Amino acid sequence: MAALVLALIASVAKAHGVAENDAAFIQGTSGVNIIPYMYLGAKHMVTGYDHLLFLCGVIFFLYRMKDVGAYVTLFAIGHSTTLLLGVIFDIRANPYIVDAVIGLSVAYKAFDNLGGFKTVFGVSPNPKAAVLIFGFFHGFGLATKLQDLTLSRDGLVPNLVAFNVGVEMGQLMALSLILIAMNLWRLTPSFRRSAITANAALMCAGFVLVGFQLTGYFTKGA
Repeated sequence: MAALVLALIASVAKAHGVAENDAAFIQGTSGVNIIPYMYLGAKHMVTGYDHLLFLCGVIFFLYRMKDVGAYVTLFAIGHSTTLLLGVIFDIRANPYIVDAVIGLSVAYKAFDNLGGFKTVFGVSPNPKAAVLIFGFFHGFGLATKLQDLTLSRDGLVPNLVAFNVGVEMGQLMALSLILIAMNLWRLTPSFRRSAITANAALMCAGFVLVGFQLTGYFTKGA
């Protein structure tokens, strides 16, 4: 996993954007387009490395499906809420700052997995509350990208709902594969030892994202 995380760093900085072809489609259509928007939502989640890195960190030490379901649901609620409200009510924020917080969410979870909060501060943040709050930022990050496009108001709400459904479908698909790989990895004798390296790499990836976005903010977006 450590190698995977480091390999993704080069492309992860672009993870929360909307691809050029997808942007052209979104701006060139009007009316209700349920299936295409579901596809775009699923594609966004499957290729959204920042989402996947954060969720990898969230489920890293979750062994019961009941717990995985609870945390993923909280993330989905947060993500869906700000994505819908941000676009429909045109609530805006600097995208570089929002994406920097998203990068921080990855670093936060890895630091928590390493026991950093208890070691340094003697107490850990509520993990479920943290997942919900960072879910708000992940959804708002995509809302800021959609706000840069010229969206037709005709069919906007059903299209956004369809996009959200696609996001959840993509999340289920991606998480299923991640859980299979994670469970196989947990069966190996080296899991506990390599888990430290993997979370350290995850934390580094998060800070790289934060640094990239803050650089963009001070050079282009301030």
